[in-house]
Amino acid sequence: MEFTKDPAEQTTAITDIILALAAFGGSLTICWSLTGNSGWWKMAIWSTAFGLMGLAAALGAVAHGLVLARTLHDRIWQMLNMSLALTVSLFVAGVVYDLWGQPAALKVLPILLLAGLGFFGATLRYPGIFFVFIFYEGLALSFALGAYIYLVLRGDLAGAAFMAGGIIISMLAAGIQATGSISIKVIWQFDHNGIYHIVQVLGLTFLLIGLLKSMLI
Repeated sequence: MEFTKDPAEQTTAITDIILALAAFGGSLTICWSLTGNSGWWKMAIWSTAFGLMGLAAALGAVAHGLVLARTLHDRIWQMLNMSLALTVSLFVAGVVYDLWGQPAALKVLPILLLAGLGFFGATLRYPGIFFVFIFYEGLALSFALGAYIYLVLRGDLAGAAFMAGGIIISMLAAGIQATGSISIKVIWQFDHNGIYHIVQVLGLTFLLIGLLKSMLI
């Protein structure tokens, strides 16, 4: 096993590990915070979404941090893409739950999961079209932001403001990653991926606070 010698890839791998720990920790916290008044399905949807994001980040740490054979490297990225696609699908299902309730969320959940797998399948068939997933993620975040702003204005959901804030931060993080050109040096060298991971940890923190506020009622 050989570690990469590229400074930017090293910090990307380390920040991926930090993101993975934050996501896995969030998943466990959501499970532990379930109360009698909280929806079991809501807990399951969001904890699984956080867990899949943690898995994607852990796979990213391996892909960025180790020197791997091309075939193994490609397989890891395929699993990472599938984890991200399913994360977005579950994320949208969680938003639907908060907006229209459990029955609506359970109706759209299979459709959303199939859509996520469909986007993943498209990246397998056409490896160069990852931008399609970025478009899918952008639609999901835009829908979620509109939904939580609406819930903030209605005052129907505790924690909606934190959820909206987390989504705005996540959109900023996605924008940073999409540029592919941002790079800073603060003791260590960080490229757009490393910066994305750090900003996304903050976004996850806001989302987790919002979720806990909405569930502990």
